[in-house]
Amino acid sequence: MLKELYIENLAVIEKASIDFTHNFNAFTGETGAGKSILINGINAILGQRVTKDIVRSGADKAVISALFTDLGDNVLSKLDELGIEAEEGQLFLTREIRSDGGSVARVNQRAVNVSVLREIGEQLVNIHGQHDNQILMAPEKHIDILDNYAETGELIEDYRKSFRELQQIAKRINKLKAEANRKEFRVAELKEMIDEINELNITNPDEEKEIAAELDISKNAVAISEAVYAANLILSGDDDTQGAAELASDAASRLESYTEIMGDLSPLYERLSSAAIELEDVAGELSSLLDSLDVDPKRFDWLNQRSDDLRRICKKYGPELSDVLETLEKAQNELDELTDSEQNMSSLIEEKNQLLTEVSRKAKALSEQRKAAGERFVSQVTSELEFLNMPKVKLVVHQTAGKLTVNGMDNIEFLISANVGEEPKPIAKIASGGELSRIMLALKNVIAEKDDIETLIFDEIDTGVSGRAAQKIGQKLREISRYRQVLCVTHLAQIAVMADNHLLIEKNIVGERTVTTVRKLDFEGRKQEIARIMGGDNISQLMLENAEELLNSVKDN
Repeated sequence: MLKELYIENLAVIEKASIDFTHNFNAFTGETGAGKSILINGINAILGQRVTKDIVRSGADKAVISALFTDLGDNVLSKLDELGIEAEEGQLFLTREIRSDGGSVARVNQRAVNVSVLREIGEQLVNIHGQHDNQILMAPEKHIDILDNYAETGELIEDYRKSFRELQQIAKRINKLKAEANRKEFRVAELKEMIDEINELNITNPDEEKEIAAELDISKNAVAISEAVYAANLILSGDDDTQGAAELASDAASRLESYTEIMGDLSPLYERLSSAAIELEDVAGELSSLLDSLDVDPKRFDWLNQRSDDLRRICKKYGPELSDVLETLEKAQNELDELTDSEQNMSSLIEEKNQLLTEVSRKAKALSEQRKAAGERFVSQVTSELEFLNMPKVKLVVHQTAGKLTVNGMDNIEFLISANVGEEPKPIAKIASGGELSRIMLALKNVIAEKDDIETLIFDEIDTGVSGRAAQKIGQKLREISRYRQVLCVTHLAQIAVMADNHLLIEKNIVGERTVTTVRKLDFEGRKQEIARIMGGDNISQLMLENAEELLNSVKDN
């Protein structure tokens, strides 16, 4: 529960320290006194968005601090999740808003992100304002209210996990379908490319160079043959002439006999002998080459055709033959992937159908739980509305099946019939402001029994109501405060008298500045304030007596 609230330099509030009781705390004050500022301060300490305009004019920063005690299990669990330890079962929150727009948040003096403050705040306080009445006017929000009551948390979380998987598979299938036409063209293109390259049966990336070399020799075979023949004739000689090899051998023989007599001749002899052997060997190889230079016309034609084919394929997919082979490998891999994607499409469709069955089953289970909870919900809310002086109002949870969405297969809308014999209609069409306030209070009270949030704040819950209806709202708030802490901003005496702790918000002029203060009223102070609410500033003795009677009647009960 909220034990203490300290505010400094927040709009027109210079300094205010407020103590709360664990039950019913009511704020009253003249219009414009600063009640909304107080709610803004509480919102700030709960991590909600605020602007620098909230800082009091002339001040560097606004400071809001709050002490929470008697922490519930939900709060302790959240603190444990965030790695924050409660100090002796208490929680101290601080929020500073600087005039330059900066903001600092602390939990038990530890600096944290504002988002952490918000996560904790959601477990500490539930604020009901006029915005909540707008939720009743928006049918798409009604399913959240019913789910909160039905405690569908685990069921809907499990459903949404499967539903998102279904969405992802559907997206993948749609993407594959969208690419189907492009893929068909690409497959044909790849097959043509692969067939064209494979037709040449290329296995050696250097084949083009080797073909070019062989073709170059073939084209010059006659000239090469003549040169080889002439060289061989010079080395080997003929019937009439000695060749160079024979002459070198004769020269060596002439020197051989004198190598022992003249040592300088020995190395020359050896060199001539080696030269003669080498020349004979070269002549033998030249003779062999002459046989190989006999060009086959068919081989020559094939070389020319192969060279043209390889040049063409390199021009198209090269520039080098190695590039052509790499292109072939990539094309084959891409074709395999595209072929696999067709198989994946069939597999995905089968998976989608299975998941659709599972999601539909979970949606049906969720729908059945909502239906059962809806009947209990109507019964409890109707009972609350009867107490709130709306005995003829009939509430209906209109549940229809639609397409699968993130919330299941249900469309939920609350309908009401304000008078006997009238068909239930959408709340937005027939509910007045006062009826909305009471319906929302009834819903809040029913739902509050399902959660662990200790503090409920009602900001002007009395909008559009008066008389007995206002009295009933006051009684209901007092009833709720027996198991939840209640803070209520009100303009009605019927509600204010029900409070256990009555706080007055006053605006005064101090010097040349407007200052708002918050003070706790004793019994006499409450008499004066209740009389003012009932009759305005001209308070008569009769009004004071009526106020005292109202206060005593509540105290006696």
